[in-house]
Amino acid sequence: MATVISIKNGSVFQHEHLIAKDINLDIDEGEFVYLIGRSGSGKSSLLKTLYADLPAKDGCFKIAGYDLTSLKRKDIPMLRRKIGIVFQDFQLLYDRNVEQNLSFVLKATGWEDEAAISKRIDEVLQLVGLHGKRKSMPHQLSGGEQQSVAIARALLNRPNVILADEPTGNLDPETTNDVMKLLMKIRDNGTTILMATHNYNLILKYPSRVISCANGTIAESTK
Repeated sequence: MATVISIKNGSVFQHEHLIAKDINLDIDEGEFVYLIGRSGSGKSSLLKTLYADLPAKDGCFKIAGYDLTSLKRKDIPMLRRKIGIVFQDFQLLYDRNVEQNLSFVLKATGWEDEAAISKRIDEVLQLVGLHGKRKSMPHQLSGGEQQSVAIARALLNRPNVILADEPTGNLDPETTNDVMKLLMKIRDNGTTILMATHNYNLILKYPSRVISCANGTIAESTK
C-alpha cells in the first residue's frame, strides 16, 4: 500500500517558535487517522505544515508525492490540488451560493470548461448529500450542511488526502455523527484522512488509528 504522508525526523514551527520535534510518521493510502492533543500542542501547526501554509524546515516531510522541504512557492497550488483541506469554521464565501463557492475553487485550480465544472459540482454535492442545495446561500444552510459543502469543496480535485482541522468542533452531536459518517464513506472510497480533534468520544464511537501531540513531539498514541 502506498504511503501518502511520510515524516522523518521532522520539526514543526509556528513563527520561528519550535512546537514539536523528532516527528516520525507514515500514513498510508486509505487510512483514517486521528490527531489528538491539547491546544498549542502542534495539531494545527502540523496540518499547516503539511499543506504548506507553514514552512517545513527540519527533517523530511512528504505528502501526496511532494517533498515539502524542497517545495518551491510556485508549486504550492499544484500541491493543494492533491490535498483537500477542511476547517472548523467552514471558510465559505458568504456572498456566493454553494455552486459559486465550488466553481470558484475549480477555476482557481485551473478548470476552464464550464460543462466539466458543472458536472464535477454535481458529483461532489451528490456525494455529500446536498444535491438540492446548489443555489442555496451559506446563511440558508445549517452548520452541518455548511460543513458538508466544505467537505465537497475539499473533494473537488479528487485529492489523495484530506486534512481536517477540528471539522466537527462547531457542530452539535447529531450533526457531528453525520459528518463523521460522511468522512468514513470518503475514506472507504480510498482517500486518506488526517483529522485533528479534541473530541475523544469520536475516537470511541469511530475507532481508528490515533496520533498524539504531547511532550513536544507528535507520535503514535500509546493510550
